[in-house]
Amino acid sequence: MKLYPAIDILQGNAVRLVKGDFDASTVYHADPESAATGWIEEGARQLHVVDLDGAKAGRPVNIEHLRRIADATGVPVQYGGGLRSARAVQEALAAGAACVILGTAAFTDPDLLVRALAEHGPERILVSVDVRGGQVATHGWLQSTDAPVEQAFAALHEQGVTGFVFTDIDHDGMLDGANRERVRMIADGAGEGRLVVSGGVGALADLEEIAGLDLPQIDGVIVGKALYERRFTVAEAQTVLGE
Repeated sequence: MKLYPAIDILQGNAVRLVKGDFDASTVYHADPESAATGWIEEGARQLHVVDLDGAKAGRPVNIEHLRRIADATGVPVQYGGGLRSARAVQEALAAGAACVILGTAAFTDPDLLVRALAEHGPERILVSVDVRGGQVATHGWLQSTDAPVEQAFAALHEQGVTGFVFTDIDHDGMLDGANRERVRMIADGAGEGRLVVSGGVGALADLEEIAGLDLPQIDGVIVGKALYERRFTVAEAQTVLGE
């Protein structure tokens, strides 16, 4: 199981939000590239980068930050935020993303999702299933769909999606532990697909609980605030996850 240190970019800074609230952001680093290289120096083998400005604007805003992070670190970077056109997807991949994460577009523009999967392959196109109060959230987590999570997964499988990123918005940035039952539900929805999970990790015990679920779908865990606040190190997290 892989550790994905998170770098969320807002107004040029590496930040973390609380429950997706843009007005409740904490700046942890003034330079996202330095934050990225710091995680790599500590032993991280991959990164999770989100363009929060792009998620709000509906188009990529921080592609140059992605390019510099990819060039400086040389590790696989999964990148999302504002990717709502074929051109945006291509730009992100050309800037060095190993794979991109479609969120809003996967639910509002299924033709784009199918085209991206056909052009770039399912291994490079992930879909973000972000859940608040049992519903899938879109548009930078500012809106929610009416579709139940199970129905959303069924539609995504039918379109050929095999890789998913799940964020439990109700616990994101709270450091209060992952909701194991919700993780199980999402893993069931992912079926035989690959799943990266996020939300609530505040201690090594939380990572131990996720690893202890022994769910073959879970390929990795995204951790942000707990790493920035030094609640544990990259190396300690990797040991717990068995990376």
